Amino acid sequence: MIQIDRLSKRFGQKTVLNKLNLSVDKGEFVAIIGPNGAGKTTLLRILSTLTKPSTGQVKIAGYQLPAHAAYARQRIGVVSHQPLLYGDLTAVENLLFYGRMYMISDKSSRVAEVINLVGLSNRSNDLVRTFSRGMQQRLAIGRAILHDPDVLLLDEPHTGLDQDACDMLDQVLREVAILGRTVIMTSHDFVRVQNLATRFDVLTRGKITASTSASMLTPDGLQAFYRQALEQV
Repeated sequence: MIQIDRLSKRFGQKTVLNKLNLSVDKGEFVAIIGPNGAGKTTLLRILSTLTKPSTGQVKIAGYQLPAHAAYARQRIGVVSHQPLLYGDLTAVENLLFYGRMYMISDKSSRVAEVINLVGLSNRSNDLVRTFSRGMQQRLAIGRAILHDPDVLLLDEPHTGLDQDACDMLDQVLREVAILGRTVIMTSHDFVRVQNLATRFDVLTRGKITASTSASMLTPDGLQAFYRQALEQV
């Protein structure tokens, strides 16, 4: 579903991604972990077509980026640590607006389905500016999956959320993963990602330097795997 070959991204003289290789199969939930400044957000911005690579090849669902970015956007949903919603619209109005952008045929039915999936049925007609941070983030996930994308990209989605909001967000992500979507998520919260992802890739110094599957880790083994990966760089 995602194929990256020798991807590099430079900002002036600074190289953020350096000949990075990454392959993600359909239905995988991959957590990208790494220190600050490793290039995690830059990688997701390239995959979400918001930033162009300097060199290398990037394909999503078979579409080459950036040449076929418009087609790729129809196959991806994006969630960042900022919900980027319209506060003076209700939850339903927000989703109907994006439904029109994606030219969804039966918008009302699909919006109702997504509102229910993210657990906001009882607040569907309330203004988004009255929502808690966690509720806004759940609605942002609803917007991201509204057009039934093949790939979901999440950049630090737990940032700024309290414990209860994080728990609710995790439940929504599990339900999304069960539907068979391919998920890539960056995070610093090892406890949460180990309970969600099926694979863990360490990104440091602009490259994927280590990878392991969830089945290869003990219940609290992600920290040890991460430390070992950094020591070997």
